[in-house]
Amino acid sequence: SPAWGALLRFPQANVVILHETLADDFEAFCRANRGPLPLLYRSKPGEWGCSPLAENSDIRVDCAQYCVFENGALAAKVSSLTPYTAQLRDMVTFYLGCSFSFEQILKAAEVPVRNVEQGRNTSVPCVEVGSFRCPMVVSMRPIPAEKLDAAARATHLAPLSHGAPVHIGDPALLGIRDASQPDYGDPVVPAPGDVPVFWGCGVTGVEAVRSCKTPLAFTHAPGCMFLSDQEMFAATSTTDPRQRPLTFSISQKPLRFSLVSEAAVHQIRALEKLIGEDPGERGIQALFVQDELLKSCLSLSHASSVLITTGFPTHFQHNPPEETDGPPGAIAMAAMLRALGKRVAMVTDRRALDMNRRIMDDAVQKGIIQTAVPLLSFQESSPESALQFLCHDGDPNKPRFDHLVAIERSGRAADGNYYNMRAINIKHLVDPIDDLFTAAASIAGIGTTGIGDGGNELGMGKVRGAVRAHMPKGNLIACDVAADYAITAGVSNWGGYAVACGLYLLNACLVHERYLRKGLGTPPSPQQLETWAASLPTVAKEEEFLAILVKHGVRSGKTANLALEVDGLPFHPTHSTIIRKMRELAL
Repeated sequence: SPAWGALLRFPQANVVILHETLADDFEAFCRANRGPLPLLYRSKPGEWGCSPLAENSDIRVDCAQYCVFENGALAAKVSSLTPYTAQLRDMVTFYLGCSFSFEQILKAAEVPVRNVEQGRNTSVPCVEVGSFRCPMVVSMRPIPAEKLDAAARATHLAPLSHGAPVHIGDPALLGIRDASQPDYGDPVVPAPGDVPVFWGCGVTGVEAVRSCKTPLAFTHAPGCMFLSDQEMFAATSTTDPRQRPLTFSISQKPLRFSLVSEAAVHQIRALEKLIGEDPGERGIQALFVQDELLKSCLSLSHASSVLITTGFPTHFQHNPPEETDGPPGAIAMAAMLRALGKRVAMVTDRRALDMNRRIMDDAVQKGIIQTAVPLLSFQESSPESALQFLCHDGDPNKPRFDHLVAIERSGRAADGNYYNMRAINIKHLVDPIDDLFTAAASIAGIGTTGIGDGGNELGMGKVRGAVRAHMPKGNLIACDVAADYAITAGVSNWGGYAVACGLYLLNACLVHERYLRKGLGTPPSPQQLETWAASLPTVAKEEEFLAILVKHGVRSGKTANLALEVDGLPFHPTHSTIIRKMRELAL
């Protein structure tokens, strides 16, 4: 596709020199950790020159200063390696991409560059190869919030200069405790409105040298990189939407942004539009907030442990009182989250635990989900109950879950009661799971999502003003408990299916997937993508799961035009069309 770029004058390279017996392992280490260690050239043993980067070069004297390492420890800094010529005959030089090169790219993209960059060790481990095992080092540059997209786009197209950022936001999420104390370089004072942006850093090679504890090794000294005499063209923009990153803020406590391609954003927005169909003619468009689906999926994609809740006892005169909307969408999200390697649990009303365990067992037997999801219940016995449930030892710095999702879960109204759409109070059937969402709002690191189709569902308090203004009996039934993201759907199950499809799209997006793994490791294999695709919702899965729900006495909660009886099941032809279109968008 067409691309625009900048001419890089005299790009620089980081240097690592190792004994030839370690060379293959170090090259593999670089290939496995391309973000911090983009490999430009590997010399032959005893080769002083590097013709792809500089004519008539001599690595023994071309850097202003070198570090000498003995058994992993810094032994000396020298201005020339000529005294080590005999040892260098059996050594291999690695030239690695340097972030100083892409500062020219940032300037070409009109992104302001501070005069000094900071290098910091992180708690993020590189992929180990042989004796090379170390944490990744990152460089930090403060970038104005309005320039984040431009910075991400320009550097994404420069993989040999570390590529796109590996993290945008709070340094603590990388294990950096004190941002004002860099391990390499000098502190940078951000300007008002700046956001800390982190790229992989070639100093990771120095840490790798320390870790292998080889008898003798050399690197360039900090700030004394190998200087090329070449001019290189570097693309700074492209029209290919798959290669154009966009940044989205997904958390303020802690500050966190995510990256995703324009192409994936377009697909997820199409999903959001699709589930906004209103077969019940409730006027749900009034509750719609753009990109709630996208931002929820991004937050869930970064999560490692997710808690899901569902259950709306609208049939208060029957046993069980639950409806069929909610559980299928919850299972679809759980299946995709599990396929992506997340830990998942579900919390439900205590009175419904046994029934939901039987439903879960049947779902596993039918292959709707691979293994049973742990089922929990929550009872409020003290003011600290929610904190104890959500966090290890009740410590808000040790949350058990990164994200809570409520789908078609009855939500607490402003008067403390719970209402169905007919404004009948069903509080006696509902456990106070809302308290978990309320507590999560004050715990840094826990995101929340609410999925609903009427405004009386848990989490939809984010749009309670619109619910009160536009929904029948909205002043009474509106849920008062807000989630970070409120996903509105014509049928709540559709919202759950859209989340599952959105998660698949994000993890199949090369921009987002690289950002998730912080430029370390390798992209998903075709086999991995197939496994994820197998966890997407299908019409057959929904029909089978609805049959399981009916078997256990669960009834449809929708009006006749939403849930026709098909072979004894509450199923509407619109459902199959929506599910098929979602799969088409995802695949």
